[in-house]
Amino acid sequence: MPDRGGGPTGPRIRVGRPSRRVRTLLMTLGVLAVLGMAFTMFAGFWTDWLWYRSVNYSSVFTTTLWTKIGLFFVFGLLMALAVGFNIWLAHRLRPPLSAMSMEQQSLDRYRMGIAPYKKWLLLGITSLVGLIAGASASGQWRTWLMWVNGVPFHQKDPQFHLDVAFYAFDLPWYRFLLGFGFAAAILSVIAAALTHYLYGGLRVTSPGARATAAATGHLSVLLGIFVALKAVAYWLDRYGLAVKSSDFKATDNWTGLRYVDANAYLPAKTILFCIAVICALLFFATLWRRTWQLPVIGFGLMVLSAILIGGLYPAIVQKFQVQPNEQAKEAPYVTKNLKATREAYGIDDAKVTEYAGKSTTTDKTKLRDDATDAASIRILDPNIVSPTFQQLQQIRNYYAFPTNLDVDRYSKDGTDQDTVIGLRELNLAGIPKNNWINDHFRYTHGYGVVAAKGTEADSQGRPVFTESDLPSKGDLGTYQQRVYYGEKTNTYSIVGGPQKEIDYSDDNGEKTFSYTGKSGVNLSNPINRAAYAVAFNEPQILYSGAIGEGSRILYNRTPKERVEAVAPWLTIDGDAYPAVVGGKIQWIVDAYTTTNGYPYASRTTLGDTTADSLTATNNSRAVVAQQNQVNYIRNSVKATVDAYTGQVKLYQWDTKDPVLKTWMKAFPGTVEPRADIPDGLMDHLRYPQDLFKVQRELLSRYHVEDATTFLSGSEVWQVPDDPTNKSGNAVPPYYLSMKMPDQSSQVFSLTTTFTPNGRDNLSAFMSVDAEAGTSDYGKIRILKLPTNTTVNGPKQVQSQFNSKPDIAETISLLNRGDSTVEYGNLLAVPLDGELLYVEPVYVRGGGLKYPLLRKVLVTYGGNTAFEDTLGAALNKVFGADGSTTEPPPADDGGTTTPPPTSTNPTVQQALNDAQKAFDAGQEALKKNDWVAYGEAQKDLEDALRRAEEAQNRADEGGGGTSSPSPSPRPSSSPSG
Repeated sequence: MPDRGGGPTGPRIRVGRPSRRVRTLLMTLGVLAVLGMAFTMFAGFWTDWLWYRSVNYSSVFTTTLWTKIGLFFVFGLLMALAVGFNIWLAHRLRPPLSAMSMEQQSLDRYRMGIAPYKKWLLLGITSLVGLIAGASASGQWRTWLMWVNGVPFHQKDPQFHLDVAFYAFDLPWYRFLLGFGFAAAILSVIAAALTHYLYGGLRVTSPGARATAAATGHLSVLLGIFVALKAVAYWLDRYGLAVKSSDFKATDNWTGLRYVDANAYLPAKTILFCIAVICALLFFATLWRRTWQLPVIGFGLMVLSAILIGGLYPAIVQKFQVQPNEQAKEAPYVTKNLKATREAYGIDDAKVTEYAGKSTTTDKTKLRDDATDAASIRILDPNIVSPTFQQLQQIRNYYAFPTNLDVDRYSKDGTDQDTVIGLRELNLAGIPKNNWINDHFRYTHGYGVVAAKGTEADSQGRPVFTESDLPSKGDLGTYQQRVYYGEKTNTYSIVGGPQKEIDYSDDNGEKTFSYTGKSGVNLSNPINRAAYAVAFNEPQILYSGAIGEGSRILYNRTPKERVEAVAPWLTIDGDAYPAVVGGKIQWIVDAYTTTNGYPYASRTTLGDTTADSLTATNNSRAVVAQQNQVNYIRNSVKATVDAYTGQVKLYQWDTKDPVLKTWMKAFPGTVEPRADIPDGLMDHLRYPQDLFKVQRELLSRYHVEDATTFLSGSEVWQVPDDPTNKSGNAVPPYYLSMKMPDQSSQVFSLTTTFTPNGRDNLSAFMSVDAEAGTSDYGKIRILKLPTNTTVNGPKQVQSQFNSKPDIAETISLLNRGDSTVEYGNLLAVPLDGELLYVEPVYVRGGGLKYPLLRKVLVTYGGNTAFEDTLGAALNKVFGADGSTTEPPPADDGGTTTPPPTSTNPTVQQALNDAQKAFDAGQEALKKNDWVAYGEAQKDLEDALRRAEEAQNRADEGGGGTSSPSPSPRPSSSPSG
């Protein structure tokens, strides 16, 4: 092409060039910058590889990496070739030069400007679109692996009779390919059109034809491809109706076809598919006809059809056919949704039993005995007593317990005991002096297990420890007590090198230790040290003398973090819990396989469904979801993390789950068979909380199996808010050993309650057998209360507790001064047709900064008791033998201690005096009479001292456990 851009040039201006030294310096700095960026990228890759290799899951890293790289290059190259080829073809089909119009003269400058750089410009454009497309495709590695490794469900959807695997594994990949095709077609059309315009193939203002025949044919083919892809999209949309979400009646996440889908949208999609195919053929026909007339008409027809057939017609069917007779029209489709949803969430075998809601037994003594037999009622709330564990068993400031402890069961003398358990983990905030050496070299691990009986407290309201002290000793025997991996261990440590670690302290001073495990990454290699110095942004790792031969860096140290890293295709339960198994502390982590493509099964959002009053105050309890919205979930994997070595093991739990089988094909060797689970570990596996919370949320609507009842919404339940606090969040499920009416003995269970939608009375009680290894593990039982009578729900029970004058007065007294009453878990237990409610009450205050069990609230059949012990409260509620006290316990010598009276007169008189003194102090404050206030405070202190002394004397006499505890001492400040 001739140069038309010439013209006289002015005198050249000589610009001074930088000196050789400056140029050399700039080049050196540029090279160093490039090398620095390259090494930073390398450091991230290298440290990841080293970590996966250290936990023996390098295959996860390599499989994921090569899958991402393969998708990046394949789809990046395809996009680059598609766009590049169409740019090249448009340039090849450019028209010869002709008389220049003003439009072409204006474009000529750009043509001449890019002429020397055409190849580089083409390479740059194709590289850019290729990089973007490749990066987007690499993010689909899960979709690719599920498609290429998918195994059948051996279940078919009720509409198209295709295996569920098509919707779960195939359809997402086809949709990705379709989206990629649309993107390639659109970018190709844009690139080709711009090239044709630049070189005269398309004209906007020039006289004559607006497009050359070559440009017309080229663009028509590209538009034909686009319309053909739209035809494929219409065809796939037919199957997409089976997994389409919509708001419908009792659920906001209804999935599957409804009447209007099956009778309007489905035929509409088929018709639109045919129209799109015809329209695409008309675009291809322009290669011979060289005119846009027919394809434009066809495209307009397709758009009009999409509006009329795809939009207006279904609206007419919904308005005039469905709404006048909705229940009859929708019932068959609701039945399909009910069946699929119950199967997808594993609630299809949930057993719903009618429950009377009223006791028929008149023998109070028998009821009292049955109450003991119905459940091992846990009065130690693991979500309240962590500060108590901290105060009594922390031992050193650099140890701490998790905010929420865990409930497990341990056997002693052949009897299972519900146990509250926690690990004494490292607390960097409590070390004497924070610096890099202390934080990462000297203070590296926690030490020991602390456990207490869940069903008991001592006479002062403290836990009855079964494993305690430092080093820990008790019922758990000998085990490796060092805790290098835990829920509170969220920083890295460098161990095993020249720098000794603080192990623990006793009366003989500090004990030191050097890590001997094989966990972590070896830092003896200078390349490894440099990589971690960059990755952790900590240059001291590179040159510190505290690192030497044998030094290893430990990181990714929380159990959930480790399991998520080695199995990025799993959803992790929010509550990892420790257990002593085979001489080791093992963290047990429940993990789920999920999919969003189960046809007809309604969806749920995991983050919302699993939220409760505990997750609201402790983010570490939240589920770690790879896919937040799902409509299929299975607890397919039980994982363990060794607290000392950090070793991660994944065990297959659900041997029938096709999603797990698919991932096991994709990552062979990562999941061990269920038969390899040790017996000792099996004893501590339990039904996971987050799965239970998902199932209870679904069962609040899907406990009904009749479409008419579901559509009416009359049987919708809700999970009540936690009545023990003001968070406004759902009550968490509770673990305890109990028996349902059809069970002969107590079973470790997970329980919850339901109330009617918008009301506070009880509608149902739900439990699941949580003890792994038993034949009924995972069996869900629901006791449905009658709708024609009112049974109090948790909120109403709590309100009754607080409104009884004698209880309210005692709580008010306990709550005064600097004391605070904290309500424990409100447990419900089925008993002879009614529900027995039990709630421990803790007091934190006075000189104590931790809660102690002071009272137990019990209600049954309209009777309420507020006593010092569970036994006394049960006796009072049932009026067993007219007694309000516990049976006298036998001492070690076989004699019995005198039964304590329900109220110690000396203590009660002292408490009455304390109340009078407190009231007098308040009156003095109102009058600003500081002399009278000081005297009242002295009287208050004297009364509380007398109450405490009288209580101690009663305790020493063996009968104090049922006497009311004195109120903690209020503050003596005027603000008290």
